[in-house]
This record gives sequence, structure tokens and C-alpha cells, in this order.
Amino acid sequence: MANHDLVLGNHDLALGRNRNLVLGSTRDHDLRIRHAHDRDRSLGQTHDHNHNHNHNHGSSDPTHDHELGLAGQSHELDMAENHELSISENHELGVDQSLELTVDQNQDLAIQSSQEVTVAHSQLVVTPVLQSRAVVPQPNNELTVGQEFPDVISCRRALRNAAIALHFEIQTVKSDKTRFTAKCASEGCPWRIHAAKLPGVPTFTIRTIHEAHTCGGITHLGHQQASVQWVASSVEERLRENPNCKPKEILEEIHRVHGITLSYKQAWRGKERIMATVRGSFEEGYRLLPQYCDQIKRTNPGSIASVYGNPVDNCFQRLFVSFHASIFGFVNACRPLLGLDRTLLKSKYLGTLLFATGFDGDGALFPLAFGVVDEENDDNWMWFLSELHNLLEVNTENMPRLTILSDRQKGIVEGVECNFPTAFHGFCMRHLSDSFRKEFNNTMLVNLLWEAAHALTVIEFEAKILEIEEISRDAAYWIRRIPPRLWATAYFEGTRFGHLTANIVESLNSWILEASGLPIIQMMECIRRQLMTWFNERRETSMQWTTILVPSAERRVSEALECARSFQVLRANEAEFEVISHEGTNIVDIRNRCCLCRGWQLYGLPCAHAVAALLSCRQNVHRFTESCFTLATYRKTYSQTIHPVPDKSLWKELTEGTQNGGNGVDIVINPPKSLRPPGRPRKKRVRAEDRGRIKRVVHCSRCNQTGHFRTTCAAPI
Repeated sequence: MANHDLVLGNHDLALGRNRNLVLGSTRDHDLRIRHAHDRDRSLGQTHDHNHNHNHNHGSSDPTHDHELGLAGQSHELDMAENHELSISENHELGVDQSLELTVDQNQDLAIQSSQEVTVAHSQLVVTPVLQSRAVVPQPNNELTVGQEFPDVISCRRALRNAAIALHFEIQTVKSDKTRFTAKCASEGCPWRIHAAKLPGVPTFTIRTIHEAHTCGGITHLGHQQASVQWVASSVEERLRENPNCKPKEILEEIHRVHGITLSYKQAWRGKERIMATVRGSFEEGYRLLPQYCDQIKRTNPGSIASVYGNPVDNCFQRLFVSFHASIFGFVNACRPLLGLDRTLLKSKYLGTLLFATGFDGDGALFPLAFGVVDEENDDNWMWFLSELHNLLEVNTENMPRLTILSDRQKGIVEGVECNFPTAFHGFCMRHLSDSFRKEFNNTMLVNLLWEAAHALTVIEFEAKILEIEEISRDAAYWIRRIPPRLWATAYFEGTRFGHLTANIVESLNSWILEASGLPIIQMMECIRRQLMTWFNERRETSMQWTTILVPSAERRVSEALECARSFQVLRANEAEFEVISHEGTNIVDIRNRCCLCRGWQLYGLPCAHAVAALLSCRQNVHRFTESCFTLATYRKTYSQTIHPVPDKSLWKELTEGTQNGGNGVDIVINPPKSLRPPGRPRKKRVRAEDRGRIKRVVHCSRCNQTGHFRTTCAAPI
């Protein structure tokens, strides 16, 4: 505040006190006199108004004339400025509470007081404003002799809040279990406070407050007492209501409310301290992982939850979680199709979250298992796929022949070959398309690549590759280097049911990115709650469906029925048909559920040719669809429930006999050693195949130089 005389309860500062502060410049002196004239004029006008009112405007007063003269001399001053300065002066000088300032519409100051107030022109002193920030001392920041606090910490906290609110800094002289003494940090300022412990109780009381401030307060916008803990206390309520509040927003609020400018790091650390209180610290999350796994298995019987630490130092290495409801739904009702993907964690200790996700009958993602590893490498992928194999082997008598989609990096390929030797392992087209786009930044080529991937027959596929070759031979050569049996529908041997991409991270992007920055238990709880909500919502939604098939399959069959009405069908025997359409002739075998166009085999639903053949022999089309597309199977997918896990405050404390997931090993999990590096985290992951890859050399068609394009060429014309 401009005037740093503290109102401390025992030193009431009233108008008229003759305490002249030495001003350091003629400008300050002029400003003080100017304020005094404004005050005299305002008081004089008010006094004259009251006097005339009492005497019915029938008498004159020389004092009144003198005051009017003063008012006329200062009439050139802006009335709004005078009004603001008058209020600021009264507020800063600590006017007694019985003195009330009322501002009417004409901005005249009317002084109503229960006591007689005398203001002498020679006694009125105004201290210059040292900083351009609003000072609004709160009543709870006042310190008075005899004021009591529960303990010394509360006493120090109250003094810190008062110093920040009134914009002066303090320096601790003595602080122990029985005494606390502090003084103003400004050199030569006599202000001093002493508090001591009352005998027999932990209560602290303020014993003495010496003098008032003679310093000008701090001359900078920071504050020595604005510690990280103070920042945390200031924004605690806001962060509890909105945990996504950014440090930049915290800085803006503190500057707006308290007039203090802090560093970004202070705001960030303050937020981390509050969030650690709300959601638990990152270190505590790793320590409680064994208990958390026990709680998952207790509340969701049949689930798998295991945590593994480094045998040397017990630092976290791996976590595998799969809920019983997900296992039951995938094994008994989902398509035998899995997508593998990962996302980098943005928490304090980094790490990678691995996914194994199936697809329900309606085409939605059906997360099966999650793995958290300290880093992404071949060994961790091998471990994750081994856990996945054990999960399916235990829960199925005959493990289905899976189709697996991934980006086929080395660690995943080796893990699939070792744990699922009979599975069809294909490229996820999203990863393949992204790599192709990086190499050849041409939208037309990318679209032709997708059309080639969707082509059902070899002839259609080769036609698309020829179109690509006409545009760019390099692009066609790049594509032919990758075996088409790994990505092209026409050559792929497995059944993908029309799924060319796993598309896991993009589909989960709305909530998984937010969870990836939380402590590990909070992250897994965020995932569990999302799955629990999905299961319940999809279960309830399916109860409203009245069709035989799920909506997406029903639409596809309806479209095939419309097309089939114009086809000509010739029957060879009870199972084989020849279907003639404007596109050509196709052979349909309803016994083996196949068509020459390969649509029936690839999608699991009768194509238009198959529908025409089935209609010709009066067969029910819905009976010839894969069971995973039926409504009954879909409801079975979500028939099980993912149950809530109680709050950690209700868990039993980690004891010496606690075992890790049935492994019979007593462990205490420590945080991994991979701390997040300073600075802004990467927005995009560096893919394994991109590490060490030689970038394509670009040429400028304008100057024939390398390293830039024509659009960025800076060579003179």
C-alpha cells in the first residue's frame, strides 16, 4: 500500500494526527498540497451545506467564503480524480470505523461521524503512491496485541498473509517452539512483532508490536513471503473445483487479487503441491501399487492385476491390468481381432501405456488389457504379449486364431510370433499411412494408398498401384517393398471384419491424454471408471434395440437387400449359386459362406450377391451372419460389470506380509528412475522406425539447390 502504517489495533491512526513524512521530491510535495486543498474544499462544501441547512440559508460565514475561494482556485482539477484521491487517502490513513464516507451521485463527499472531526490544513499529509497496484487490506490480515493462534505455524502464516496483503516484507529474528520474533525487512524500519507460547497450552499469542512502518514498503512487484506453499494455499479451492487450471491462469489470478508477480515455476510447483494433496503424490502411487492390485482382484473377482519391480532396487518396471468383465466379453462375444498400440505418459516419471483392444459387434473399441512399463522396448513388449497370451489361455479352452493389428515394429513382431504363432499379424493402416505421408507429402497418393488397401480383389488392388506408379514411381516402389499380405485386404489371410486400423489412441484421445499425466493409480482409476461407464451405458442402450442384429450390421444387411433385388440368380445345386449383376457374375456358396467378390468372407456379413442367393431359396439372411453381430451376443459382451474400487483411505496399510499379486514376493515399489526432463514435453512420439532414418533430400525447382522447396526459396530472382 502507498502508506505502510499498519492498523494494528492498539495504534489507531485518525485524521488530524501530526505525523509528517519526509517526501523525496518536489513533485510529491506538490501532490500532497494538492490533495490537502481538495480535502479542505470537500470538507468546506459539506460544512457549508450543513450550516445553511440548519439556518434556512439565511446567514453568511467568512469561513464559508474562504472555503469557496479555495474551491474556486482548485476547480480546474478533475472532479473524478479528486474523488478517487479522497477515498484513497481516507482508506490509507486508517480512518476510524465510525467515520463513514458516502458518495452521492454528484460525487460530493458527505462526512457523517458520531465524533467531531477537525482536519487542519497544516496537519493533512498524503504519502505518494510507490506502486501501481490496488491495495485492499482485509480485516483478517490485521494483527493486534493479544491475538491468539493455535500454534507457531498458524502465527507465522497469519504474519505472512498480512505482509503480502499490505505489501511489506518481513525477516524472522527468532523462531522456536516457544517464541517467534520478526521485523520489517526494510533497512531502518522500526516495525517489529513478538509472539510467545502461553504456559501449559500450545497456543501462541502476540505480546508486542513495536512502532509503525516508516519505510515505503517494497518497490518491486514480487514478494519474499510469496512461497510455493502460499501459492498452493491461495489457489487450493480453485484447483479442487478445476484440476485442469493451468499455471499461467494461476499467475494471472494471483496478480489480479494480490498484486504480486511470480515466476511460472512457482505457480507450477504450487499446483503440484495441491494436486498431490488431492490425488496423492506420484511417489505414493508407486508405493501403493501392490495394495491397489489386491483391491482390483478383491472387488472384481477373476481380474488380473500384477505389478513388477526391479529385483535390484525395487524400482517400478511393469504393471498389467485386465478386468474380468473385459476378459469375459472378449472371449465369449467379441470378434477374434486385437489391436496393439501405446501412448507416452506425461507424468512426473514418464513411462509408456500399452493397449490390447478388441472390437465389439457394433464396431466400437473394447479394451481388453493395459500395461504400464518404465520404457518402451522389445523386452517390455515381449512381456506384455506373454501376459496377454496367459490371460487368453487360462480363460478359453481353445484359444481362437487371432488377427492382430499393429505398427509391426520389431519388438511387437517378435512378441506376436513367440506368443501367438498361429495369429495373422497385419499392419495397422494408420501407422502405414502416416509413414507414407511423411515420405511423400501428397494427398492424392495417400488416398490411392487407402483405396488399394480397401480393394477386395487382386485385380482392383493392382489397378490402384498402377495409378500410384503413374504419379510417382518412387511411391509405388516404396509400397511394393512392404508385402501386401501384411496390409492389403485383397492379400490378407486373416479376418479383419473390415477393420484396417486399430485406431486405439485416436479413439481414446478424449480422455486418455488427460489420464496420462496423473499419478499411476489415479491414471488406472481414470481408465477403470471410463470402462465402467462404457459397460453400463452400452448395456442399457442395447436393451432399447429391437432388431436381430446390432445397428451397424443391420444397416449393412439392409443396403445389401436393396442391391440384391435387381440381381439375377441361377441355382447350380442346394448350396451353389451364380449371381449376375451389372458389374459381372459372381459365384456364391451358402454352405461355406463365401462369395467370389470376397465381401462375405472379409466382413462376416452376407454381401449383396449372397443376399440375392439366400432370397432365391427363401433363406433367412440374418441366420447367415457371424454370431458376433447379433443383438444377443452384443448384450453378452457387456453382461458383466466392472465394479468400483474403494478409496485408498479404506485400504489396509502396507504390512510386512503383503504379497505382490500372488507372486509370493514381499516388495515395496519405488518410483522408476526415468524422471521427466525439464521443458515442454514432446507433442509427438518419435517412432522406432524413424530413429536413425536418413531423411529424404528435397530439391528446389527454382534454384536447383537442396534443403528447401520452391515456396521457401530465398534466392534472388
